[in-house]
Amino acid sequence: MNARDEILDRVRKALAGADTAAVPVPRGYRSEKVSAADVVALFAERVEDYRATVTRCTEDAVGEAIAAALPAGGGVLVPDGFPWPLPGAVTPVADDGLSAHELDRVEAVLTTATVGVAETGTIVLTHGAGEGRRAVSLVPDLHVCVVRADQVVPGVPQAVALLDPRRPQTWISGPSATSDIELNRVEGVHGPRTLHVVLVG
Repeated sequence: MNARDEILDRVRKALAGADTAAVPVPRGYRSEKVSAADVVALFAERVEDYRATVTRCTEDAVGEAIAAALPAGGGVLVPDGFPWPLPGAVTPVADDGLSAHELDRVEAVLTTATVGVAETGTIVLTHGAGEGRRAVSLVPDLHVCVVRADQVVPGVPQAVALLDPRRPQTWISGPSATSDIELNRVEGVHGPRTLHVVLVG
């Protein structure tokens, strides 16, 4: 009998004599009563803490905010179902199954999100209409994401409660960043170098 088999045998014996009834797990998550305006302000602050850019605007000014966030004249990948009209300066690129190499040549991607988490400054994409497939939010160097104020929730438990666990999810907290052993920060290694959140409302 090798070490692995011995360990598994001991686990099986321990479980055979154990009470396997479900153990209640306390769910007393922190739940501070904050106004919707405070939640949205906290979200904007936390997103900026991650070195992302936040532009707050009204519904009427979404087009202008998008135009200001995107590179002039560059090709922008816009997933099907994006709900706002595109500014005239935007040249949309269709995602017809572009390879990672082809996506790398796209200057920016413009998406929506499913939910924003105020406490962590996180946006969550579930890759439905307006959000595109996972690769489009991970490969281009600039990700511009439009989030409505009514999509922002206080914390992770509230966000998880809104999400369908059967759908793919991408949780984004700021632009892609990593550090080497000397703690030199490098951005854009495994995702967009720049994240710009347009917060509507």
